[in-house]
Amino acid sequence: MKGLVISSNSSGGGKTTVTLGIMKALMKKGFDVQGYKVGPDYIDPAFHSYITGKASRNLDLFLMGEEGVKASFSRGIGDLGIVEGVMGLYDGKGIDSEYSTAHVARVLNLPILLVITPKAQSATLCAELNGLLNFEKVNISGVIFNNISEKYYKLLKAAVEKNCNIKVFGYVPKNEKLSLKSRHLGLVQSSEVDDLKEKIDLCSDLILEHVDVETLLGYFKKTENYDDKYHLESRAIRIAVAYDKAFSFYYKENLELLEEAGEVVYFSPLKDKKLPDNIDFLYIGGGYPEVFIEELSKNKSMLNSIKESLEKGLKCYSECGGLMYLTEAIESIDGEKNFSTVGFFKGTTHMTKTLQNFGYARIKVEKKNNVLSTGMEINCHEFHKSYVSLEDEKVYLLTKEMYDGELKKWNCGYVKNNVLGAYGHVHFFGNIDILKNLLNLDV
Repeated sequence: MKGLVISSNSSGGGKTTVTLGIMKALMKKGFDVQGYKVGPDYIDPAFHSYITGKASRNLDLFLMGEEGVKASFSRGIGDLGIVEGVMGLYDGKGIDSEYSTAHVARVLNLPILLVITPKAQSATLCAELNGLLNFEKVNISGVIFNNISEKYYKLLKAAVEKNCNIKVFGYVPKNEKLSLKSRHLGLVQSSEVDDLKEKIDLCSDLILEHVDVETLLGYFKKTENYDDKYHLESRAIRIAVAYDKAFSFYYKENLELLEEAGEVVYFSPLKDKKLPDNIDFLYIGGGYPEVFIEELSKNKSMLNSIKESLEKGLKCYSECGGLMYLTEAIESIDGEKNFSTVGFFKGTTHMTKTLQNFGYARIKVEKKNNVLSTGMEINCHEFHKSYVSLEDEKVYLLTKEMYDGELKKWNCGYVKNNVLGAYGHVHFFGNIDILKNLLNLDV
């Protein structure tokens, strides 16, 4: 496989749109494309998968570690690997470039394509590009300009060729039909965009027309083969995973580990009437339960099936949206409506207008419980506009290192019977013992 990283100078710089268009354009030219996403994002990988027909993979150095990122990358299959960056090129966990797109590009030794959406700039844009080129030692191969007119593009191309040592591959013309809608936690999911196929086709056609794709192909770099030590032995267990429009935030590698450990059956809390039969473990990941709450709340037979099974001792791990779903109700932002949910954890989820405990954090299992080993340390990521007020025991202490060295601390991780629910999203490559504990396998 040959690989390339696509990044920008900021969020909103056009990375996702152009990445999707390039993926589709290369597929139209006959290439087998594999998608990757830097960071903990779940939504962009779903767009990649929609186009390529194969699971996109996350590359998150904080959650997975360097060996985990390399292992995840090595699981990709195709002629060309396209890595979509996160935020701006050098934006990482704090105020330096650690865990950033640039950091991932260095770890994987891949070149970088910049996507820039300029506005009312020419020579100043060149200064910004030179700043990106010289800030750290990374291999920036070239730039594509996004959402501009042909006249403006010609001006920028001349300016960059005069003032910068960087290749200009072309541009994507301004077109309102290319925009992707957003909601409170980012882009609307690919499964909710009715005209997604038309948008991607249009973007890819514009790229084939206005970007020198043939020259761009020459900048893809042959990738290395990396070790992959992240595997589990198969056991005679049956695992149910909630998966539909309300619950779709799963790292591909987490699901692969479950599929190695036992038989995985997927079900829909929205559509199915009850849990799959004869299951030993239940995994309810994140998603948008608040968006589909009326439909979820009306499916009483599924709510009862889950609650009864958990009360009888079924092992379960619920993450973020999954935790919200297991509470007694989800309350609207204005506090005027309560929608009934599973009701296993005693208390309510409250929607908020602002993010709660946003970003990377470290978990330490402080209190003894029958799910995870005391003292276990786990890296996680939180991104949610809600909080829960529950009576159940908290076993996690979370710490987040702020940019000025201050440590923010809070408690989460609710345990009841054989169930763990928490807001923090976890990648099992970061600590495979978490999964072994959850499944009660030998550690």
